[in-house]
This record gives sequence, structure tokens and C-alpha cells, in this order.
Amino acid sequence: MGDAATSEPAEPAEPAEPAEPAEPAEPAEPLIQAAGGMVVRRTPDSRVEVALVHRPLRGDWSFPKGKREPEESLEECAIREVAEETGFTCLLGPFVGHSEYRDRKDRPKKVTYWVMEVRSGGFVAGEEVDELRWVDLPGAGDLLTYARDRDLLAALGAAADDLFAERVRPRAS
Repeated sequence: MGDAATSEPAEPAEPAEPAEPAEPAEPAEPLIQAAGGMVVRRTPDSRVEVALVHRPLRGDWSFPKGKREPEESLEECAIREVAEETGFTCLLGPFVGHSEYRDRKDRPKKVTYWVMEVRSGGFVAGEEVDELRWVDLPGAGDLLTYARDRDLLAALGAAADDLFAERVRPRAS
């Protein structure tokens, strides 16, 4: 038989060295909140078209959108930004989705979109937006500059169908 191990009482551990003070955590980058609209219309042959805007300073095609003002809801921001960039007063429809990316100043940005329908107004070119085009959804996929915008087109089609379906539902007798 082997020798039995004997255990001696453990010596008290030496006090641990005080930890180095933690580096102050980098403040989290503030998230830029923005909102916009996917402004749609139904053509006489029942196709859905969406309004896309060209921003000459960035040289891109996108949905109308912009940054939220303090004390403004995202819905209010979307309606205001669409009006500023397109000249349209719109009815806010179903929520479509979010797009998240880093803006041109490398800040995190989240844009929230709703489908919208024009109630009044008309486009007038300006410094921020110099052109507006109505295009069908496949054409929008070809014209949009950013993949993140193209990714929202499938959700837009479903949301636009919901918006237009609300008006054509048969009344209960």
C-alpha cells in the first residue's frame, strides 16, 4: 500500500496587490437616430412605385430621410424629413424596418422607415435633393445606391400592399 498523503494546514494567503485603477471606459458613441419614408403610389395598372431622391452632395439615390430633432418622435421626424426632401405631405403608413450603419463621420446611425402615401404637395428641386424619381420596386433595386436600402425593398412591398389593402377591403353587410 502506498503512503497516505498528509495535509498540513494551509498558510494564510498574502494579501493581493491592489488592482490598478481601471481605465475609464470609453463613452459609448451616441447613436444617431434618423427616420424616413418609403413614399409609394399605385399605378393605374396596380403596380407599386416608390419615390427615390438623388442627393447631389453625396451623389447617391436613397429614400428620403434625416436626423431626428430633440424632443421629436421618430414618426414626426419621418413626416418632416419626407416633406423637406420631397415637398410632399404624407400619410404615415405601416412600419417597414430599420437600417443600421456608420455615417460619413463614422458614427453609428439607425434609420427607421415607414411606408407613406402622398396627400398633397409636389417636388421642387433644392440644394439637398435635386431629383425625385418614381420607380417600380425592381427598378428601385437597380437605382438605389446602398445595399442597406435595397435590403428593405421586400418589406416595403408587403407594407405597401397592407397600406393599399386597407382602402379596398369590402365593407361588412
